[in-house]
Amino acid sequence: MKITDEYIYRQPEKYQVILLHLISVFEQEIPELKLLFKWGIPYFYYNKKPFCYLAPNHRKGFVDAGFSRGFQLKSNQESLVGEKRNTVKSLRYYDLETIDNAVLIEVIREAVLLYA
Repeated sequence: MKITDEYIYRQPEKYQVILLHLISVFEQEIPELKLLFKWGIPYFYYNKKPFCYLAPNHRKGFVDAGFSRGFQLKSNQESLVGEKRNTVKSLRYYDLETIDNAVLIEVIREAVLLYA
C-alpha cells in the first residue's frame, strides 16, 4: 500500500470520504497528475511541479484542497479561501455534501492552465 493510501485510511471516516472523492475528481479531470506524499499530506504534482494539496484539519473540521498557484486564479473567488497565505488559495470542505463538483472542476481546469 502506498503511503498516501495509508495516510487516507488512517483518517476518521468523515475525512476519508472527502479525500477519496476529491482524489477521484482530480484524477478524472487531469489523469497526468501524480499523487505524492509531501510535507506530511497528499499532494498532487503536475509536470513535476506542486499543483494541489489535500489537508484534513481535524481541529476545525474540514479538508483543504489548496492550490499552489491559487492567487493567480481569476474565477470562483467567492469559493476560494486565501486567509494569510501568499500563493495558496483553497477550496474548503466540511462534509461530502458541501462539495460542489462543478466549482471544483472549474477551479481544477483553470489551475492547470497556469502550468502551460
